[in-house]
Amino acid sequence: MKDDKPIKTLMGTNGHLDLDTGGKSVDQKVYRSMIGSLLYLCASRPDIMLSVCMCARFQADPKEAHLTVVKRTLRYLVHTPKFGLWYPRGSTFDLIGYSDADWAGCKINRKRTSGTCQFLGRSLVSWASKKQNSVALSTAEAEYIAAGHCCAQLL
Repeated sequence: MKDDKPIKTLMGTNGHLDLDTGGKSVDQKVYRSMIGSLLYLCASRPDIMLSVCMCARFQADPKEAHLTVVKRTLRYLVHTPKFGLWYPRGSTFDLIGYSDADWAGCKINRKRTSGTCQFLGRSLVSWASKKQNSVALSTAEAEYIAAGHCCAQLL
């Protein structure tokens, strides 16, 4: 990948991965090591968390389509080496939380993915993105559950 062209966007426009049962399998050990390295990097680069976690779901039987998304993430990192978390000195201590959820966003089992982030002043102090255990019956229910998780983290 040394000569690959860097890209400006992290994910494609559809933003979804599926099992790709008919796809060609790739080396599981190499795929898992790439995912492990990217998960380690998520501590300072929360912008790649969703993409990496979506790829991590397919570690048991990775296909070429999944490896392509991992490589796209690496190409994005090459393009954005100066992105990261920044904690400025002298900012206020207002605690603010944001949450969002999709409804039945996973094409495989129709479960929702919710995400939250918490700021202390202008500094990001906590974030999460999780595929939920249950299926929500409405968009409002999915949003309320995500807001509840965000409030729990703030408390």
